[in-house]
Amino acid sequence: MSEGRARSAAVSAVSAAAHGGRRRATGVVGAAIGVLAAGAAAGVAIERLAVGREVRRRARLALDSAGPYGTLRGAPGRVRADDGAELYYEVDDVDPEIGSEDRRRRLFGGRCPEPVTVVFSHGYCLHQDSWHFQRAALRGVVRTVHWDQRGHGRSGRGGAGPAEPVSIDRLGRDLGAVLEAAVPEGPIVLVGHSMGGMTVMALADLFPELIRDRVVAVALVGTSPGRLGEVNFGLPVAGVNALRKVLPGVLKALGRRADLVERGRRATADLFAGIVKRYSFASRDVDPVVARFAERMIESTPVDVVAEYYPAFDDHDKTAALARFVGLPVLVLAGVHDLVTPSEHSEAIARSLPEAELVLVPDAGHLVMLEHPDAVTDRLADLLARVGAARAGAPAADTVDGYGDTGSTAPPR
Repeated sequence: MSEGRARSAAVSAVSAAAHGGRRRATGVVGAAIGVLAAGAAAGVAIERLAVGREVRRRARLALDSAGPYGTLRGAPGRVRADDGAELYYEVDDVDPEIGSEDRRRRLFGGRCPEPVTVVFSHGYCLHQDSWHFQRAALRGVVRTVHWDQRGHGRSGRGGAGPAEPVSIDRLGRDLGAVLEAAVPEGPIVLVGHSMGGMTVMALADLFPELIRDRVVAVALVGTSPGRLGEVNFGLPVAGVNALRKVLPGVLKALGRRADLVERGRRATADLFAGIVKRYSFASRDVDPVVARFAERMIESTPVDVVAEYYPAFDDHDKTAALARFVGLPVLVLAGVHDLVTPSEHSEAIARSLPEAELVLVPDAGHLVMLEHPDAVTDRLADLLARVGAARAGAPAADTVDGYGDTGSTAPPR
Protein backbone atom coordinates (compact mmCIF):
# COMPACT_ATOMS: atom_id res chain seq x y z
CA MET A 1 0.00 0.00 0.00
CA SER A 2 1.37 3.46 -0.87
CA GLU A 3 2.07 5.91 1.94
CA GLY A 4 -0.76 8.19 0.74
CA ARG A 5 -3.31 5.37 0.64
CA ALA A 6 -2.11 4.04 3.99
CA ARG A 7 -2.45 7.46 5.54
CA SER A 8 -5.95 7.90 4.11
CA ALA A 9 -6.92 4.52 5.53
CA ALA A 10 -5.48 5.51 8.89
CA VAL A 11 -7.41 8.77 8.93
CA SER A 12 -10.61 6.92 7.96
CA ALA A 13 -10.06 4.49 10.80
CA VAL A 14 -9.61 7.34 13.25
CA SER A 15 -12.75 9.00 11.93
CA ALA A 16 -14.70 5.78 12.37
CA ALA A 17 -13.31 5.44 15.87
CA ALA A 18 -14.42 8.96 16.71
CA HIS A 19 -17.99 8.58 15.46
CA GLY A 20 -18.87 4.90 15.58
CA GLY A 21 -19.10 4.57 19.33
CA ARG A 22 -20.93 7.69 20.51
CA ARG A 23 -23.80 5.60 21.79
CA ARG A 24 -21.44 4.38 24.53
CA ALA A 25 -20.69 7.91 25.70
CA THR A 26 -23.13 8.03 28.58
CA GLY A 27 -21.26 5.49 30.66
CA VAL A 28 -17.94 7.31 30.50
CA VAL A 29 -18.98 10.95 30.78
CA GLY A 30 -18.87 10.97 34.57
CA ALA A 31 -15.43 9.42 34.70
CA ALA A 32 -14.10 11.76 32.02
CA ILE A 33 -15.43 14.82 33.83
CA GLY A 34 -13.72 13.63 37.00
CA VAL A 35 -10.39 13.34 35.22
CA LEU A 36 -10.78 16.73 33.58
CA ALA A 37 -11.71 18.33 36.88
CA ALA A 38 -8.51 16.93 38.37
CA GLY A 39 -6.56 18.73 35.66
CA ALA A 40 -4.80 15.57 34.51
CA ALA A 41 -6.23 15.46 31.00
CA ALA A 42 -7.43 18.95 30.13
CA GLY A 43 -8.35 19.17 26.47
CA VAL A 44 -8.90 15.44 25.91
CA ALA A 45 -12.01 14.88 23.79
CA ILE A 46 -14.51 12.74 25.68
CA GLU A 47 -15.62 11.06 22.47
CA ARG A 48 -12.24 9.28 22.27
CA LEU A 49 -13.20 7.38 25.39
CA ALA A 50 -16.58 6.40 23.99
CA VAL A 51 -15.60 4.15 21.10
CA GLY A 52 -15.11 0.42 21.06
CA ARG A 53 -11.69 -0.82 22.15
CA GLU A 54 -11.24 -2.96 19.05
CA VAL A 55 -12.01 -0.03 16.75
CA ARG A 56 -9.46 2.09 18.60
CA ARG A 57 -6.88 -0.67 18.38
CA ARG A 58 -7.36 -0.96 14.61
CA ALA A 59 -7.07 2.80 14.25
CA ARG A 60 -3.75 2.83 16.12
CA LEU A 61 -2.40 -0.04 14.02
CA ALA A 62 -3.40 1.78 10.84
CA LEU A 63 -1.64 4.92 12.00
CA ASP A 64 1.47 2.96 12.97
CA SER A 65 1.80 1.54 9.46
CA ALA A 66 1.00 4.72 7.53
CA GLY A 67 4.19 6.78 7.83
CA PRO A 68 7.97 6.44 7.52
CA TYR A 69 8.66 8.19 10.81
CA GLY A 70 11.30 6.55 12.94
CA THR A 71 12.51 4.23 10.18
CA LEU A 72 15.86 5.90 9.50
CA ARG A 73 18.83 3.94 10.83
CA GLY A 74 22.57 4.55 10.85
CA ALA A 75 25.72 2.66 11.75
CA PRO A 76 25.15 1.48 15.35
CA GLY A 77 27.56 1.99 18.20
CA ARG A 78 27.63 1.51 21.97
CA VAL A 79 29.72 3.10 24.69
CA ARG A 80 29.87 2.61 28.45
CA ALA A 81 29.22 5.60 30.67
CA ASP A 82 31.46 5.96 33.69
CA ASP A 83 28.89 4.21 35.89
CA GLY A 84 28.49 1.27 33.52
CA ALA A 85 25.37 2.35 31.64
CA GLU A 86 25.47 1.18 28.03
CA LEU A 87 24.60 4.09 25.75
CA TYR A 88 23.41 3.44 22.21
CA TYR A 89 24.12 5.77 19.30
CA GLU A 90 23.98 5.76 15.50
CA VAL A 91 26.16 7.57 12.99
CA ASP A 92 25.06 8.80 9.58
CA ASP A 93 28.20 9.49 7.58
CA VAL A 94 28.49 11.72 4.53
CA ASP A 95 27.44 9.61 1.54
CA PRO A 96 27.49 11.10 -1.99
CA GLU A 97 24.96 8.52 -3.16
CA ILE A 98 22.41 9.72 -0.58
CA GLY A 99 23.50 13.32 -0.13
CA SER A 100 23.61 14.33 -3.77
CA GLU A 101 24.98 17.63 -4.91
CA ASP A 102 21.44 18.70 -5.79
CA ARG A 103 20.25 18.00 -2.24
CA ARG A 104 23.29 19.76 -0.81
CA ARG A 105 22.60 22.80 -2.98
CA ARG A 106 18.93 22.91 -2.01
CA LEU A 107 19.78 22.59 1.67
CA PHE A 108 22.81 24.89 1.87
CA GLY A 109 23.30 26.56 -1.50
CA GLY A 110 26.81 25.14 -2.00
CA ARG A 111 29.46 22.70 -0.85
CA CYS A 112 30.58 22.19 2.75
CA PRO A 113 34.16 23.50 2.87
CA GLU A 114 34.70 22.22 6.42
CA PRO A 115 33.45 18.84 7.74
CA VAL A 116 31.47 18.94 10.98
CA THR A 117 29.58 16.36 13.01
CA VAL A 118 26.12 17.37 14.20
CA VAL A 119 25.19 15.58 17.44
CA PHE A 120 21.47 15.41 18.31
CA SER A 121 20.28 14.94 21.92
CA HIS A 122 16.59 14.14 22.46
CA GLY A 123 14.15 15.07 25.21
CA TYR A 124 12.48 13.40 28.19
CA CYS A 125 10.41 10.30 27.34
CA LEU A 126 11.51 10.44 23.69
CA HIS A 127 14.42 8.84 21.83
CA GLN A 128 16.70 9.59 18.91
CA ASP A 129 13.93 9.12 16.33
CA SER A 130 12.29 12.34 17.53
CA TRP A 131 14.72 14.09 15.15
CA HIS A 132 13.38 12.12 12.16
CA PHE A 133 12.73 15.10 9.87
CA GLN A 134 16.05 16.80 10.54
CA ARG A 135 17.87 13.51 10.16
CA ALA A 136 16.18 12.93 6.81
CA ALA A 137 17.18 16.39 5.60
CA LEU A 138 20.86 16.10 6.57
CA ARG A 139 21.24 12.42 5.75
CA GLY A 140 24.28 11.79 3.59
CA VAL A 141 25.08 15.52 3.35
CA VAL A 142 26.48 16.17 6.83
CA ARG A 143 27.88 13.67 9.34
CA THR A 144 25.38 13.27 12.18
CA VAL A 145 25.21 11.35 15.46
CA HIS A 146 21.92 10.40 17.13
CA TRP A 147 21.93 8.82 20.58
CA ASP A 148 19.44 7.56 23.15
CA GLN A 149 19.68 8.99 26.64
CA ARG A 150 20.02 6.36 29.40
CA GLY A 151 16.82 4.42 29.99
CA HIS A 152 15.36 5.67 26.71
CA GLY A 153 15.25 3.93 23.35
CA ARG A 154 18.00 1.31 23.06
CA SER A 155 20.22 2.63 25.87
CA GLY A 156 20.60 0.87 29.21
CA ARG A 157 20.15 2.33 32.67
CA GLY A 158 23.46 1.70 34.39
CA GLY A 159 23.94 2.35 38.10
CA ALA A 160 20.99 4.72 38.46
CA GLY A 161 17.69 3.16 39.41
CA PRO A 162 14.44 3.96 41.22
CA ALA A 163 16.42 4.59 44.42
CA GLU A 164 18.92 6.86 42.65
CA PRO A 165 17.33 9.63 40.55
CA VAL A 166 19.14 10.69 37.39
CA SER A 167 20.70 14.16 37.41
CA ILE A 168 21.18 16.51 34.48
CA ASP A 169 24.92 16.48 35.26
CA ARG A 170 24.83 12.70 34.89
CA LEU A 171 23.39 13.22 31.38
CA GLY A 172 26.12 15.74 30.57
CA ARG A 173 28.74 13.12 31.40
CA ASP A 174 26.86 10.61 29.24
CA LEU A 175 26.99 12.99 26.29
CA GLY A 176 30.71 13.42 26.89
CA ALA A 177 31.15 9.63 26.64
CA VAL A 178 29.17 9.51 23.39
CA LEU A 179 31.27 12.32 21.89
CA GLU A 180 34.49 10.56 22.87
CA ALA A 181 33.34 7.37 21.13
CA ALA A 182 31.48 8.70 18.11
CA VAL A 183 33.29 11.99 17.41
CA PRO A 184 36.89 11.51 18.54
CA GLU A 185 38.10 14.37 16.36
CA GLY A 186 36.89 17.29 14.31
CA PRO A 187 34.49 20.19 14.92
CA ILE A 188 31.13 19.48 16.59
CA VAL A 189 27.72 21.13 16.40
CA LEU A 190 25.54 20.31 19.42
CA VAL A 191 21.75 20.19 19.01
CA GLY A 192 19.47 19.50 21.98
CA HIS A 193 15.71 19.46 22.48
CA SER A 194 14.15 19.96 25.92
CA MET A 195 16.06 17.63 28.28
CA GLY A 196 18.60 17.22 25.46
CA GLY A 197 19.24 20.96 25.56
CA MET A 198 19.74 20.73 29.32
CA THR A 199 22.19 17.89 28.66
CA VAL A 200 24.15 20.16 26.31
CA MET A 201 24.26 22.85 29.01
CA ALA A 202 25.50 20.30 31.56
CA LEU A 203 28.22 19.20 29.13
CA ALA A 204 29.36 22.83 28.84
CA ASP A 205 29.38 23.18 32.62
CA LEU A 206 31.40 20.00 33.15
CA PHE A 207 33.74 20.14 30.14
CA PRO A 208 34.37 23.79 29.26
CA GLU A 209 37.58 22.89 27.43
CA LEU A 210 35.62 20.65 25.04
CA ILE A 211 33.31 23.54 24.21
CA ARG A 212 36.26 25.86 23.74
CA ASP A 213 38.35 23.54 21.61
CA ARG A 214 35.88 21.58 19.48
CA VAL A 215 32.30 22.88 19.57
CA VAL A 216 31.66 25.33 16.74
CA ALA A 217 27.89 25.92 17.12
CA VAL A 218 24.95 25.07 19.37
CA ALA A 219 21.19 24.74 18.80
CA LEU A 220 18.88 24.74 21.84
CA VAL A 221 15.33 23.75 20.92
CA GLY A 222 12.36 23.99 23.29
CA THR A 223 14.53 23.87 26.39
CA SER A 224 15.19 25.72 29.62
CA PRO A 225 18.18 26.95 31.68
CA GLY A 226 16.26 26.39 34.93
CA ARG A 227 13.29 27.45 37.10
CA LEU A 228 11.18 24.60 35.75
CA GLY A 229 9.48 24.38 39.14
CA GLU A 230 7.54 27.52 38.15
CA VAL A 231 5.97 26.02 35.01
CA ASN A 232 2.20 25.47 35.37
CA PHE A 233 1.69 23.33 32.22
CA GLY A 234 -1.36 25.39 31.23
CA LEU A 235 -3.22 24.34 34.39
CA PRO A 236 -4.54 26.34 37.36
CA VAL A 237 -1.66 27.41 39.58
CA ALA A 238 -3.25 26.11 42.81
CA GLY A 239 -3.77 22.66 41.30
CA VAL A 240 -0.22 22.51 39.96
CA ASN A 241 1.26 23.50 43.32
CA ALA A 242 -0.72 20.76 45.05
CA LEU A 243 0.30 18.25 42.40
CA ARG A 244 3.99 19.12 42.80
CA LYS A 245 3.86 18.29 46.49
CA VAL A 246 2.67 14.74 45.93
CA LEU A 247 3.97 13.87 42.45
CA PRO A 248 7.54 12.83 43.37
CA GLY A 249 6.24 10.37 45.97
CA VAL A 250 3.55 9.10 43.64
CA LEU A 251 6.02 8.53 40.82
CA LYS A 252 8.42 6.75 43.16
CA ALA A 253 5.63 4.44 44.30
CA LEU A 254 4.50 3.82 40.73
CA GLY A 255 8.08 3.00 39.75
CA ARG A 256 8.05 0.16 42.26
CA ARG A 257 4.91 -1.28 40.61
CA ALA A 258 6.03 -0.77 37.02
CA ASP A 259 4.38 -3.91 35.62
CA LEU A 260 1.01 -2.97 37.06
CA VAL A 261 1.30 0.61 35.87
CA GLU A 262 2.29 -0.44 32.34
CA ARG A 263 -0.86 -2.56 32.13
CA GLY A 264 -2.84 0.45 33.26
CA ARG A 265 -1.24 2.62 30.60
CA ARG A 266 -2.30 0.18 27.91
CA ALA A 267 -5.85 0.10 29.26
CA THR A 268 -6.08 3.91 29.14
CA ALA A 269 -4.23 4.33 25.82
CA ASP A 270 -6.79 6.72 24.33
CA LEU A 271 -6.81 9.02 27.33
CA PHE A 272 -3.00 8.95 27.29
CA ALA A 273 -2.99 9.81 23.57
CA GLY A 274 -5.10 12.90 24.22
CA ILE A 275 -2.74 14.09 26.94
CA VAL A 276 0.28 13.52 24.70
CA LYS A 277 -1.26 15.52 21.88
CA ARG A 278 -2.17 18.44 24.14
CA TYR A 279 1.32 18.74 25.59
CA SER A 280 3.22 17.98 22.37
CA PHE A 281 1.49 20.08 19.70
CA ALA A 282 -0.38 23.35 19.31
CA SER A 283 -1.59 23.09 15.69
CA ARG A 284 -5.04 21.75 14.99
CA ASP A 285 -4.00 20.17 11.71
CA VAL A 286 -1.07 18.03 12.89
CA ASP A 287 -0.87 14.89 10.78
CA PRO A 288 -2.47 12.11 12.89
CA VAL A 289 0.35 9.80 11.82
CA VAL A 290 2.91 12.21 13.31
CA ALA A 291 0.81 12.55 16.45
CA ARG A 292 0.67 8.77 16.80
CA PHE A 293 4.44 8.56 16.20
CA ALA A 294 5.03 10.95 19.13
CA GLU A 295 2.59 9.00 21.29
CA ARG A 296 4.38 5.74 20.49
CA MET A 297 7.75 7.18 21.51
CA ILE A 298 6.43 8.51 24.80
CA GLU A 299 4.47 5.41 25.72
CA SER A 300 7.60 3.30 25.13
CA THR A 301 9.36 4.97 28.06
CA PRO A 302 8.99 2.73 31.14
CA VAL A 303 7.23 4.38 34.07
CA ASP A 304 10.16 3.68 36.40
CA VAL A 305 12.41 5.63 34.02
CA VAL A 306 9.89 8.47 34.10
CA ALA A 307 10.10 8.37 37.90
CA GLU A 308 13.92 8.28 37.94
CA TYR A 309 14.21 11.42 35.85
CA TYR A 310 11.46 13.61 37.27
CA PRO A 311 13.36 15.08 40.28
CA ALA A 312 16.18 16.25 38.00
CA PHE A 313 14.08 18.98 36.42
CA ASP A 314 13.31 20.85 39.63
CA ASP A 315 17.04 20.78 40.47
CA HIS A 316 18.14 21.90 37.00
CA ASP A 317 19.81 25.33 36.84
CA LYS A 318 22.45 25.85 34.17
CA THR A 319 22.05 29.56 33.57
CA ALA A 320 25.69 30.18 34.46
CA ALA A 321 26.83 27.44 32.05
CA LEU A 322 25.39 29.38 29.10
CA ALA A 323 28.41 31.67 29.32
CA ARG A 324 30.44 28.81 27.82
CA PHE A 325 28.64 29.43 24.52
CA VAL A 326 29.53 33.11 24.27
CA GLY A 327 31.26 33.77 20.96
CA LEU A 328 29.74 30.72 19.23
CA PRO A 329 26.92 30.77 16.70
CA VAL A 330 23.88 29.76 18.77
CA LEU A 331 20.32 29.04 17.65
CA VAL A 332 17.59 29.25 20.32
CA LEU A 333 14.25 28.02 19.00
CA ALA A 334 10.91 27.33 20.68
CA GLY A 335 7.20 26.93 19.98
CA VAL A 336 5.18 29.92 21.10
CA HIS A 337 2.57 27.64 22.71
CA ASP A 338 4.95 25.19 24.41
CA LEU A 339 3.30 24.15 27.70
CA VAL A 340 6.23 22.02 28.92
CA THR A 341 9.19 24.37 28.52
CA PRO A 342 7.47 27.68 27.76
CA SER A 343 9.01 29.98 25.17
CA GLU A 344 9.82 32.46 27.94
CA HIS A 345 12.57 30.06 28.99
CA SER A 346 14.11 30.28 25.50
CA GLU A 347 13.88 34.04 25.70
CA ALA A 348 15.79 33.86 28.99
CA ILE A 349 18.52 31.87 27.24
CA ALA A 350 18.67 34.49 24.49
CA ARG A 351 19.05 37.25 27.08
CA SER A 352 22.09 35.41 28.46
CA LEU A 353 23.46 35.09 24.91
CA PRO A 354 22.65 38.40 23.19
CA GLU A 355 24.33 37.33 19.94
CA ALA A 356 22.22 34.16 19.66
CA GLU A 357 19.51 33.86 17.04
CA LEU A 358 16.14 33.57 18.78
CA VAL A 359 13.34 31.95 16.74
CA LEU A 360 9.82 31.64 18.17
CA VAL A 361 7.62 29.46 15.96
CA PRO A 362 3.92 30.44 15.94
CA ASP A 363 1.27 27.74 16.34
CA ALA A 364 3.84 25.32 17.73
CA GLY A 365 4.05 23.28 20.92
CA HIS A 366 6.77 21.33 22.69
CA LEU A 367 7.59 18.92 19.84
CA VAL A 368 8.21 21.75 17.40
CA MET A 369 10.73 19.70 15.36
CA LEU A 370 7.91 17.25 14.51
CA GLU A 371 5.11 19.79 14.28
CA HIS A 372 6.91 22.34 12.09
CA PRO A 373 9.95 20.45 10.77
CA ASP A 374 10.55 22.86 7.88
CA ALA A 375 11.07 25.77 10.25
CA VAL A 376 13.47 23.83 12.49
CA THR A 377 15.45 22.28 9.64
CA ASP A 378 15.74 25.57 7.79
CA ARG A 379 17.13 27.39 10.83
CA LEU A 380 19.48 24.49 11.57
CA ALA A 381 20.79 24.64 8.00
CA ASP A 382 21.39 28.35 8.43
CA LEU A 383 23.28 27.66 11.66
CA LEU A 384 25.54 25.21 9.86
CA ALA A 385 26.09 27.78 7.14
CA ARG A 386 27.11 30.34 9.75
CA VAL A 387 29.95 28.12 10.96
CA GLY A 388 31.24 27.52 7.45
CA ALA A 389 29.69 24.09 7.06
CA ALA A 390 27.97 25.39 3.93
CA ARG A 391 26.83 28.57 2.22
CA ALA A 392 23.28 29.59 3.12
CA GLY A 393 20.65 28.92 0.54
CA ALA A 394 17.32 27.23 0.02
CA PRO A 395 13.91 28.20 1.40
CA ALA A 396 12.43 26.08 4.15
CA ALA A 397 10.09 24.15 1.84
CA ASP A 398 13.09 22.65 0.06
CA THR A 399 15.04 21.55 3.08
CA VAL A 400 13.41 18.28 4.10
CA ASP A 401 13.32 16.38 0.83
CA GLY A 402 9.68 15.35 1.03
CA TYR A 403 9.60 14.63 4.76
CA GLY A 404 8.32 18.02 5.88
CA ASP A 405 4.52 18.01 5.55
CA THR A 406 2.79 17.55 8.88
CA GLY A 407 -0.55 18.99 7.79
CA SER A 408 -3.53 16.70 8.37
CA THR A 409 -4.86 14.72 5.41
CA ALA A 410 -8.23 14.43 7.11
CA PRO A 411 -11.12 16.08 5.24
CA PRO A 412 -12.19 19.47 6.66
CA ARG A 413 -15.11 19.42 9.05
